[in-house]
Amino acid sequence: MRTVDGRVAGKRGQATRQKLLDCLSEMLSSSPYRDVKVIDVARRAGTSPATFYQYFPDVEGAVLELAEEMAAESGALTELLEGRSWTGRAGWQTAQELVDGFLEFWRRNDAILRVVDLGAAEGDKRFYKLRMKILNSVNSSLAASVAELQSKGRIDKDVNPGAIAGALVAMLAAVASHQKGFSSWGVKQAELKPNLALLVHLGVTGRKPTK
Repeated sequence: MRTVDGRVAGKRGQATRQKLLDCLSEMLSSSPYRDVKVIDVARRAGTSPATFYQYFPDVEGAVLELAEEMAAESGALTELLEGRSWTGRAGWQTAQELVDGFLEFWRRNDAILRVVDLGAAEGDKRFYKLRMKILNSVNSSLAASVAELQSKGRIDKDVNPGAIAGALVAMLAAVASHQKGFSSWGVKQAELKPNLALLVHLGVTGRKPTK
């Protein structure tokens, strides 16, 4: 672990750096990204702006650190699909667990994901790559599942696995980022999950699930 000027950070320095990241993460949960200032993060961490700049070039640099940590954790989403079946009742369970895991990941990382989405939408390639890394953790596995079903003749040969997977992942991400908004449409969280799982199951298999 090195400081901005290239020096190796000791245990105390690493602890300070992590505290700054933790405080920044907490602030992003309650404040708009554009309103978060270095002096506020440093004050919350009980240190000075000068100390903050020893470890990060600016707030955006620190946010990228948080985003990279989160993107690394997104690999766990792949496990929701590894070795899973999409046939019969097992297929319905796979769809439900994928939806549950995806929505939970988004809720847990809501604050930093909002910043990643904002940066990606504004054309920042660094945030775009991180967003794609997160989505690819599910997209690749879904595309492989569709291709496997296609090879067994269970879905139409004209279906494009990549297009289906991409559309489903984009849908999951959009729904996940809008979870709180569903209540204004009279949809409860408990109702959202099974209906979203139904769409995922239909998208992958082309059939209604066996429950």
